[in-house]
Amino acid sequence: MCYKDYKKVRKIFSNNGDKMADRPREYKSILIRQKKSKYWFNYDYGINLYRGCSHGCIYCDSRSQCYGIINFDEIEAKTNAIEILENELRKKRKSLTIGMGAMSDPYNPVEKEEELTKAALKLILKYQHGIIITTKSNLVIRDIDILTEINKTQPVLCLFSINTADDILASKTEPYTSRPTERFKAIEKLNIAGINTGVLLIPTLPFISDNEDNIIKVVKASKSAGAKFIYPSFGLTLRGNQRNYYYEKLDLHFPGISEIYKKTFGNKYYCESPKTHELRKMFEITCQKYELYYKIDEINHIFLEAQIDRQMSLLDME
Repeated sequence: MCYKDYKKVRKIFSNNGDKMADRPREYKSILIRQKKSKYWFNYDYGINLYRGCSHGCIYCDSRSQCYGIINFDEIEAKTNAIEILENELRKKRKSLTIGMGAMSDPYNPVEKEEELTKAALKLILKYQHGIIITTKSNLVIRDIDILTEINKTQPVLCLFSINTADDILASKTEPYTSRPTERFKAIEKLNIAGINTGVLLIPTLPFISDNEDNIIKVVKASKSAGAKFIYPSFGLTLRGNQRNYYYEKLDLHFPGISEIYKKTFGNKYYCESPKTHELRKMFEITCQKYELYYKIDEINHIFLEAQIDRQMSLLDME
């Protein structure tokens, strides 16, 4: 782990008085209804137990002003999150699939102490719902026993965001996360436990990681670890303060690249790699070679819808 001195750069808002750095916000709901999208994973509700993230990813869109998180590198553990979540789950009359990790990594370093994600998973197990977790941390294997129990009756997907197989490159672009090699090891352990895993090759950074060698290495390492699919994006989003932050980090770690971005993309929101066409073709051929799914409709059907149908059938037989 390379979390550095994360305690020095974040505040925790919680019910624990000696940790409170400010007055906590009041939350009335934790479950957030999700709209179905043909470009993403199909789950019914999303939950964010934390606000902000200390992983330090230089490209993170959640840093953008539109999300209203002023000090994104500081983490807020949401007050009464677990009590609110249980009250909401208790009222649901049918099994749902819940997503974690859209805005803040559920396994950020603070989770080691706060254990909000662990408590939430216990509630999801208790009330018989499915779970999709998106993370950059190998801390997820701490909860492998709970995920295994959920997986007996409901769909479980663990999505690992891995946009490079190079630990050195990752130390510059996502400095306080588990290294890619650690994430691949976590995939391997989850796979052995029978839990479906996949890799999000998102984002691909133009002029930095948008090359065939990097993408082939990610595909090969994903297959070796036991991942069932890879879902890619051959670019990244930039806007407002996040664009400025990203360029500052590029100037620090990749001198000269920010000027290439400015000339190539201007103020575009989605900055797609100029090599997208050839990279996508090569990516698909490589995935087919290693028998990895990469189309979102196939992933949703095989690892969510079909799994729900199968497990409902098993329940009917009991």
